Amino acid sequence: MSGTVTPGSVTAALRDAKLRAPSPLFDRPAAPRGVLSSQQGFLRALGGLCIVLLAVLPFIDASRYTMSIATSALIYVMLCMGLNVVVGYAGLLDLGYIAFFAVGAYVSGILTTVLGLPMWAALPATILCCIVAGVIIGAPTLRLRSDYLAIVTLGFGEIIRITANNLKITGGPSGIHGIPTWSFGGWSFDDGLTIGGIEFPERVLFYYFVAAIVVLVGVIGAGRLAKGKMGRAWKAVRDDEDAAEAMGINTYLAKISAYIIGAIWAGVAGQLMATHLSAISPNSFQFLYSALILMAVVLGGMGSTPGVIIGALFVSLAPELLRDFSEWRFLIFGILLVVVMLFRPSGLWPSTAILPWLKKRRPVPPPTQGFLAPVPVEEDAAPVAPEIAADEEEGR
Repeated sequence: MSGTVTPGSVTAALRDAKLRAPSPLFDRPAAPRGVLSSQQGFLRALGGLCIVLLAVLPFIDASRYTMSIATSALIYVMLCMGLNVVVGYAGLLDLGYIAFFAVGAYVSGILTTVLGLPMWAALPATILCCIVAGVIIGAPTLRLRSDYLAIVTLGFGEIIRITANNLKITGGPSGIHGIPTWSFGGWSFDDGLTIGGIEFPERVLFYYFVAAIVVLVGVIGAGRLAKGKMGRAWKAVRDDEDAAEAMGINTYLAKISAYIIGAIWAGVAGQLMATHLSAISPNSFQFLYSALILMAVVLGGMGSTPGVIIGALFVSLAPELLRDFSEWRFLIFGILLVVVMLFRPSGLWPSTAILPWLKKRRPVPPPTQGFLAPVPVEEDAAPVAPEIAADEEEGR
């Protein structure tokens, strides 16, 4: 029969009909752009300004004292960014992080003074040794959580320091002296450089070298890792490890990857510090320095790149700025830390911080007709059967 309705005819009718998805009530406004209109734009502008300040600092004051303090502060930033991966992103409480700093310093010092290798050739060995150290301490202990993990990492830090204090190859209590600077072929930083009639001495060249590594690898590299798939896995483990595992994340692999990356960052910072000081000893790797680095991360804001940078600069520069107060400077430094934690318990710049002028803005949607407004019927729309219209009227 021609009037018989079959499943095939219904499917063909639906395929031939012009089906349109319902349009939204109003258009989504475009994302704000500009320095003061978005959080990301402001942070990029602030980062560019900081890079400019790093570049012009030697032209303002290139004294040996200023360059030494600025270089040490940049190395602390590199070290704190590595610990931020472990503590801030992955949520692993590490109280022996200074051990990886010692591994990087001693490996580079031994290879350059005993074997006579250039500093750039010692860099792959430093990274490899830090990876091995991270696997050795992380593989059996990262299954622990919270306080137990902190105690184990604290013991690992002390083991590295005591081992360095008793081995002959590490120089024992006297340490290693005469660590050379970076050299490339027949030229080294000690030779200086003249560009456009401007002379750059060794301390300025090494400052620029450290600044480039810290900005490109320490800050931008760690930030890009945090925004990727691996970084999202770290943050999921930090927030709730059981829920992350239930969602299919390999929590053990996520934790050990964060631990190894943090170890590499600390090892590179240790090699830079060994070059900067040209001498290292076991007293430079005590538990106090692990506590200071952890304090910088917590003080600035765990998981926040600008916060960690501020915390690292505060911890490294505050004692020097308060040096005029002699023995009172550490007391004033402690009081400042207590005051900051009282008024900013989440850190100076937490990861959830929103710029003050952006908090006052409320998105106002454009006027709309609402869901109950009559929908105009298009001319080419299919007519509604009379019996269906009657049923709709009865339902109302």
